[in-house]
Amino acid sequence: MSTEFLKSLISTSGLSGYETPVTGLIEEAWRPLTDELNLSALGSLHGLKRGDGQEPRPSLMIAAHMDAIGLIVTKISGEFLHLTHIGGIDIRVLPGQAVTIHGRSDLPGIIVQPPAHLLPEGAAEGAVGINHLLVDLGLSAGQVSKKVKIGDLISFATEPIEMSGGVLVGHSLDNRASVAALTLCLEELQSRQHAWDIWAAATVQEELGHMGARTSAFQLRPDLAIAVDVTFAKGPGANNWETFELESGPTIGWGSVIHPFLYKEFKELAKKLEMPYGIEILPGRSGTDGDDLQLVAEGIPTALISIPIRYMHSPIEMVALKDIQRVGRLLAEFIAMLEPDFLKKIVWDD
Repeated sequence: MSTEFLKSLISTSGLSGYETPVTGLIEEAWRPLTDELNLSALGSLHGLKRGDGQEPRPSLMIAAHMDAIGLIVTKISGEFLHLTHIGGIDIRVLPGQAVTIHGRSDLPGIIVQPPAHLLPEGAAEGAVGINHLLVDLGLSAGQVSKKVKIGDLISFATEPIEMSGGVLVGHSLDNRASVAALTLCLEELQSRQHAWDIWAAATVQEELGHMGARTSAFQLRPDLAIAVDVTFAKGPGANNWETFELESGPTIGWGSVIHPFLYKEFKELAKKLEMPYGIEILPGRSGTDGDDLQLVAEGIPTALISIPIRYMHSPIEMVALKDIQRVGRLLAEFIAMLEPDFLKKIVWDD
């Protein structure tokens, strides 16, 4: 997985519920790395990498959601567009952001806000609400009416930036960074033997409620599941036990939705690989695909591996490339160590 592939992932639209543009890009990358590709009824991409164990083989599903947060046009007032959000967005960072409006053709735009004295009383105090923000396309009202309609999507247009120290900045790193890590895993498996069948799943609609993971797990019925997502990196005002340093390695989830046996296995494996890692305490729901993977059918033992990113759910998310590489390797090593009778060893011992 090259850095250029990750840059292309975060430069491609694919908002939650409208993932088709990025699906094609991932499909192209996974085709030579898998034995079979298919789409679920909801549009999640499934890539099967067959194991070399005796049939019937157990299977592992690794889910990394490919959808991204974004915006949608709700109203057109002359030359300006009104908007609302798809998925959770920190509205404080929206004014001044460059965006792409996916109308009859892709159009550049800027999110703007009216002068404070023209806003309703109290609306200018603190962050201006999204209901007062507008998109300016630099077009006349007549041109806008011909090119844009209510319901058109709006995605962030932040260009990927490689910063010092092996850090990448851009939008949609939640969760395209994990798609990149899963791709790295598939690349490494090309030269590794593994007994189990592996389902790589780029899932849809995670930001709207984990719909893709739930339906894909029901369709594929894996014996084990791993959700790969991002978590909060330390940054301005974010330095408590819920945050992790960039370049500190993957985090291993521990909480009510995580199977304790898999948690211990990943901890031991990271230690064996001399790989730095963090423990992410999740006393309730994790807010990831893992919440729904573990509840499908009679229940699927599930683990959660995450990549620290800074400024989550903004157009300038930041990730350390080394952490993505580590997650890819950790996944591949876990798959390679899965013996045909691994399921017999799994016990619920918390």
